Amino acid sequence: MIRLVIFDMDGVLIDSEDAITRAAIQALRDGYGIPAQYADFKPFTGMGERVFIGSVSEKYGIPFCEDMRTQTYRIYCDTASERVTVFPWARTLPQKLRAMGYLVAVGSAADDVKVQCNLDCIGADRSVFSAIVTASEVTRKKPDPEIFLKCAEKCGVAPQDCLVFEDAVSGVQAAKSGGMRCVAITSSFDRETLLAAGADRVVDDLNDVTDWIGSF
Repeated sequence: MIRLVIFDMDGVLIDSEDAITRAAIQALRDGYGIPAQYADFKPFTGMGERVFIGSVSEKYGIPFCEDMRTQTYRIYCDTASERVTVFPWARTLPQKLRAMGYLVAVGSAADDVKVQCNLDCIGADRSVFSAIVTASEVTRKKPDPEIFLKCAEKCGVAPQDCLVFEDAVSGVQAAKSGGMRCVAITSSFDRETLLAAGADRVVDDLNDVTDWIGSF
């Protein structure tokens, strides 16, 4: 029985892929002269900014350093209100699920500064969430399940009683390797790719979750 619903942030509650990619391109170009291209970042979606930024900088022969991430986040936070798209269910769905008796959490591979910025963009009531776990709290990133397992631990719920909403291949793999069920949304990858990664169900949006979650 599902007791805890864990939301990934980027690609599930908000669409920030364009915003973080543009911020990373600018940070790498202005600070390090790296001519990163938009498509360079796609394979690293959902893996956290250390991998997202570092893999691209290293492709161009320059080792990752923390300033790259710091500058990317600075640009991202300065421009998020204009570049981030908040999905229509982002504010109301967690509240509805909580009212239905489910515990609700966020488990994101992004660092806390970005997650908090995104929650501000949503206008989220943070008291709805029983746990908010970010990359700042873990040592292993998705596809390792540590982030989701820490959510479950903080909420006192067994992994088999958790349902994860994800958009990325690495996130689906993390949920499944942690012994959780996973519903994937096609905001970043296509249906076939997400099913191949192990998703139990693939949807195009989360508008009707409350209609079917009880039988999942």
